[in-house]
Amino acid sequence: MAKAVRFYETGGPEVLQWESVEVGEPGPTEVRIRHEAVGLNFADTYFRTGLYPAPLPAGMGVEAAGIIEAVGSEVTEFRAGDRVTYTGSPLGAYSTERIMPAEHLIALPDGIEFETAAAMTMRGLTTSYLLRRIHPLKAGDTVLLHAAAGGVGLIFCQWAKLLGVNVIGTVSTDRKAEIARAHGCDEVIVYTREDVAHRVGELTDGMGVPVVYDSIGASTFETSLNCLARRGLLVAFGTASGPIPPIDPMRLALNGSAFFTRPALADYIADPAERAELAGELFGHVTAGRIKVEINQHYALEEAEQAHRDLEAGKTTGSSVFSF
Repeated sequence: MAKAVRFYETGGPEVLQWESVEVGEPGPTEVRIRHEAVGLNFADTYFRTGLYPAPLPAGMGVEAAGIIEAVGSEVTEFRAGDRVTYTGSPLGAYSTERIMPAEHLIALPDGIEFETAAAMTMRGLTTSYLLRRIHPLKAGDTVLLHAAAGGVGLIFCQWAKLLGVNVIGTVSTDRKAEIARAHGCDEVIVYTREDVAHRVGELTDGMGVPVVYDSIGASTFETSLNCLARRGLLVAFGTASGPIPPIDPMRLALNGSAFFTRPALADYIADPAERAELAGELFGHVTAGRIKVEINQHYALEEAEQAHRDLEAGKTTGSSVFSF
């Protein structure tokens, strides 16, 4: 029997249950994976609370890395023994073993450890589409990134530096500010004691930034809009503080004809060719040492409740993984 974290009702971290599960054999287009490491992502809490609906009961988690133990009769691109990583549906990554559709898997290069893969597949691919697909950034551009010391934030700052893009980051503490700077963040604003929009204005000679990347949501939406340059773009790719309220289009007009997008990673990796391209660039930077993935928290899978509490309390920096 395998072990897994499941939940039978939505709510706080206490709804997560650690239990034995029957895995079974893969169907024709599926594989059975033995996990070596599992990623902890803020998006996991959205499913737990019901912000992202899921049929109950359900497994938890969308990101893991491991070894294929068995393949279905129609699977041709993978075989038993292959190292793989993945991010995305169906839920169930918080487990020791599971069945997974082969189409969602990404071959993992030998030079990347399982823990590193579990810590970066979702965050790294998110960074990849943010920097390489959303807006045509060029060297010398300056952007604003909220949560600059988080899992996406630390990868984003390093990757932006490779592109010659300057990053103004926001963080909650001086300790997080030091971490962000150490990973390439050019200017750091501690939002608990500084007015973010005012400081961005100072740093950009009153012009604002062409793009704001906001994973926080409700509590930062107004600030993000006020940091934009004329015809700037607000990229709301997360809702850590809660969903953004309905937007009056006139509000965008009054903020310099601003643009707004709420992208989802799934739509940028749905096409296998595009997913391979984004993953290839990410893996290339990591294997070459140009991007370092910081794993600052390790948990056992049975500690999922505490891991969620730490995550929602803002106690984590960089990436977090469940190790075996």
